[in-house]
Amino acid sequence: MPLSEYEQRVLEQMERQLTSDDPRLANTLTRRGGHRPVTRYVVAGVGAAAGLLLLVIGAATSQPWVGAIGFVVMFAAVAFAFAAPRAERAGPQGTVAPDGSVRRASTSSSKKRGFMSRLEERWDRRRDGDGR
Repeated sequence: MPLSEYEQRVLEQMERQLTSDDPRLANTLTRRGGHRPVTRYVVAGVGAAAGLLLLVIGAATSQPWVGAIGFVVMFAAVAFAFAAPRAERAGPQGTVAPDGSVRRASTSSSKKRGFMSRLEERWDRRRDGDGR
């Protein structure tokens, strides 16, 4: 059952409000492909089975190097299955100001500063009563 014109307008208004209030949440909710692809698990399963087969063959033929290779293949396949894909790791896009606007993160200054200096800066702002 399609939405009425009024319901579509209300939905669009709610989407705009969400995007302006919390852009990171809106981006997370609208992101496509949040699930891991099935092919990743299939490849990992085949790799684990091949590694197990090599491990058994190595034990049956009394050749420990074949078993060691099988173990390494199994371990790599399981690690591949549970490793997070790297393509979607972009990091923070900016900070939200007290008025609700989003300030873009400056790539040059944030990468040059160290982790501890950023923490010290935050601590100093909190101690000064800035509240951010």
